[in-house]
Amino acid sequence: MGKFMKTAIVTGGTPDYKFIDSYMEKERFDLLIAADSGLEYFFQKEKTPDIIVGDFDSVTERTRDCFLQKKDLEIRRFDPHKDYTDTELAFRTAIEKKSDEIHLLAATGTRLDHMLGTVRMLGLALEQGIPACIVDACNRLRLINSKTTLHKQTQYGKYVSLIPLTDEASGITLHGFEYPLSDFTMKGFQALGISNEITEEEATVELKSGILILVEAKDGE
Repeated sequence: MGKFMKTAIVTGGTPDYKFIDSYMEKERFDLLIAADSGLEYFFQKEKTPDIIVGDFDSVTERTRDCFLQKKDLEIRRFDPHKDYTDTELAFRTAIEKKSDEIHLLAATGTRLDHMLGTVRMLGLALEQGIPACIVDACNRLRLINSKTTLHKQTQYGKYVSLIPLTDEASGITLHGFEYPLSDFTMKGFQALGISNEITEEEATVELKSGILILVEAKDGE
């Protein structure tokens, strides 16, 4: 059996270098991928990722040229007129490299269109049973389609929100939450699942069909 490989992708949303530094140190990733302007983080920190991906039209010329000339770096450069975003290209690369777990950093920011697209993109990993999440200083977001257990000691923030990604998600049962549910069907045009809280040491989310966006969140300081 091969070594478990945990991958971090730094992409081109709003960067929080202090958070990325602390998260990288805590999680200890095996593979680092930079997507386009995510290269700026590595340039500023004088670090080199394992793979760089994108058309490199959003990164500064100085940063781009610095990495393109590196000999031992895997470079995947694409034409700007492409079908996928740079983030999706990096995400597909992580899956191709047989990552066992994928964390997306700097994937949130001012561009809601990119953010919404990236959330849906997590389904590529879900289909293959690969845990994947979008993480920033206040949020951890993932997609679930089966029973999921959360532990109060290790939850990411105070709040837990559930939002249907599919037209509906049925058979939702919540245990260990302030607002429990039993065999509930959550439809697309409602916000019923926002801002729940874990009240027991262990909480579970069960569902029979559909896909839920699970967000663990805390208020910004």
